Amino acid sequence: MELGDYLPFLGALVGGPICLWLFRMASRLGVIYQLYHKVEAQSPRYGGELVAEVLQAHKVRFLFTLVGGHISPILVACEKLGIRVVDTRHEATAVFAADAVARLSGTIGVAAVTAGPGLTNTVTAIKNAQMAESPVLLIGGSSATLLQGRGALQDIDQLSLLKPLCKFCASVRTVREIVPVLRKAVSVAQSGTPGPVFVEFPIDVLYPYHLVQKELSPKGSPKDTLGKIINWYLQNHLNNLFAGAWEPQVVSPLPVHIPQASSQQVQKSCELLIQAKKPILVLGSQVTLPPTPVEKLRTALETLRIPCFLGGMARGMLGRDCPFHIRQNRREALKDADLVILAGTVCDFRLSYGRILSRRSKIIAVNRDRNQLLKNSDMFWKPTIAIQGDAGAFLLKLSELLEGYLCPQTWIQQLKEGDIRKEDANRKKSGEKMEQHLNPLKVLHHVEDALAEDSLIIVDGGDFVGSAAYILRPRGPLSWLDPGAFGTLGVGGGFALGAKLCRPESEVWIIYGDGSLGYSIAEFDTFTRHKTPVIAVVGNDACWSQISREQVPIFGSNVACNLGYCDYHVIAEGFGGKGFLLTWKEECKMSDIIKEAQQECKKGNATLINVLIGKTNFREGSISV
Repeated sequence: MELGDYLPFLGALVGGPICLWLFRMASRLGVIYQLYHKVEAQSPRYGGELVAEVLQAHKVRFLFTLVGGHISPILVACEKLGIRVVDTRHEATAVFAADAVARLSGTIGVAAVTAGPGLTNTVTAIKNAQMAESPVLLIGGSSATLLQGRGALQDIDQLSLLKPLCKFCASVRTVREIVPVLRKAVSVAQSGTPGPVFVEFPIDVLYPYHLVQKELSPKGSPKDTLGKIINWYLQNHLNNLFAGAWEPQVVSPLPVHIPQASSQQVQKSCELLIQAKKPILVLGSQVTLPPTPVEKLRTALETLRIPCFLGGMARGMLGRDCPFHIRQNRREALKDADLVILAGTVCDFRLSYGRILSRRSKIIAVNRDRNQLLKNSDMFWKPTIAIQGDAGAFLLKLSELLEGYLCPQTWIQQLKEGDIRKEDANRKKSGEKMEQHLNPLKVLHHVEDALAEDSLIIVDGGDFVGSAAYILRPRGPLSWLDPGAFGTLGVGGGFALGAKLCRPESEVWIIYGDGSLGYSIAEFDTFTRHKTPVIAVVGNDACWSQISREQVPIFGSNVACNLGYCDYHVIAEGFGGKGFLLTWKEECKMSDIIKEAQQECKKGNATLINVLIGKTNFREGSISV
């Protein structure tokens, strides 16, 4: 057989892979897609409008931001659709505010920041949201799709930075991808264990066609072949960005998946509870998550009447004076209990990694996240029943099956008597005179007495806030916001902003340490501009006391711990707020000054009370690491 006889066969063999390669390249460049979906080059629409439509469909009411050219189309489009755009003085504050909205509203919290440093400024706040299990959508601008990695302004690899912190990360590459990517991001943020998600928007998918074309089009017509190829590539890229961009798409929310306890697990838990003589419930933030309404959960807890310790967002769940809410002596109570239900509570540093639990106790652990559910169970504790499911829904089912259950009253009485003794001792401690300035415990008791029934408490600090946790009593469910397990300083301004927007009729209090106040005092400008009056109480001891109380006895040095008795009230007034100074000279007028601050808040003025406090040994022995 001659060589010519093989040519058709060889042509087919070579032509097949080449055709396949060409098809794949054409698909990757969007050439095939453009055959079936048109480019509306004359349309005035822009990608930012699609972002706003998806947010509106997901009932987003607030978008927190610090403005930047990369994200301007999103901000303008949101404003046009009635989504309130709230700009802050720092990007971290924008994310903290979105975090607070997510916790208080049960919906997604949203923040939008510009590229590069705008995004890197959010890293701490996003990590805090991850550890606090808050569903936050972070929208980030970025350089144009063709300029990434080429030295464009504020261009960095943002996805690599955020992937360890977020449940989902994506970069939108064409306008048509905006809707499906955003819908998926919101669903992922709220499913399973909630957490932050990140979507990156290159600038050329947000602006209108004619503006992107102006930036992409070359000046003049090339004469050489290479120039013509480059021209074709740029025009094809532009067309692919906008092909099918304005075709109708579904923008409504995707389903949210939440794990649930099985009926067998609930039944077995009921049996253990009936047998128990000294049961205890330890509730964490997860019990406040949707879909279980907090008021319905509160009713279930009042039906069960099991002694409860509340932590995180669960503080306030049972109101101010519930007879089976135990606030003090948790370590001793857990050692004495024969059954402990950890409902959304994790055996991390907050429970001494599980060492605080008695090995004699039966333990029922319920958590949406398997890693958190079993944290340190291989070392210091072991669950009798481990349930990967929603803690709030589990408690509802438990109360339904245990109708008529009665917890041993002697056990409740024993714990409550210990509570009363400890709180009496704390009250007595607040009467001690300081060598100079005011007793911080006395200040906090005055704040506690002044809190309105609809008050919402934000805590941001170390030593002063640690004392406040023993004294201040949240009045109802979802009325206490703290950073969570990450222990982040600087949450105060953002949390208060989000809280006041969610509950404009409520008093929002920030309990600040003088160290933590430095992170967000500039947000008094934000409170003033956006008419969100809050009341800040600053425990000013001119020191990072949380650190100093350990560092000095161990190492004999107070290096880097000293601050100054700064005029924070004056700074607040400089940002448009109202400031008060409270020193030992005004001790007899303390209640009057607090009431005056409340009145100023009602008039619409963000208010700061700068309280000069002395040193106390109230929290001696508390660790800060």
